[in-house]
Amino acid sequence: MTETDEAAERLTLMNAGIEAMIPVAHRMGVRIVELDRGRVVGRVEPAGNTNHIGTIYAGVLFTVAEILGGAIALATFDPARFYPTVRDVTIRFRRPARTTVHATAVLADDVIEAVAATAEAAGKADFALTAVLTDADGVVVATTEGSYQLRSHGT
Repeated sequence: MTETDEAAERLTLMNAGIEAMIPVAHRMGVRIVELDRGRVVGRVEPAGNTNHIGTIYAGVLFTVAEILGGAIALATFDPARFYPTVRDVTIRFRRPARTTVHATAVLADDVIEAVAATAEAAGKADFALTAVLTDADGVVVATTEGSYQLRSHGT
């Protein structure tokens, strides 16, 4: 299997997981479009997601950003041993979004290694994740700061 095939399979599995485990996000059209160790990009379209003034509803923007914490954890850490949970997320809305929005989050290698080591030793580890949401023109429409936790199964 090529690297491209593996990447496509990861995306298919992640989006199927969203559909099964978070059906409301799936109905919003939240999709993961890039997924690698330490990096994730989500996307949401305006169709069906606008509010009374024609911009993407705030809750939809929050959802596409918040879901990145789980996606990046599942792609970065061993899901057979660990699962992610959200602890806290704050969002700052910067501009109205009227087009497709991409939400991007990255975990640096040193953070990944520290989280993995702590989770291995203590059964859980907290990690922070910043997401940047941009519209089709690359304009930042929102940012989030999330606090997530990686937990070992059984804790």
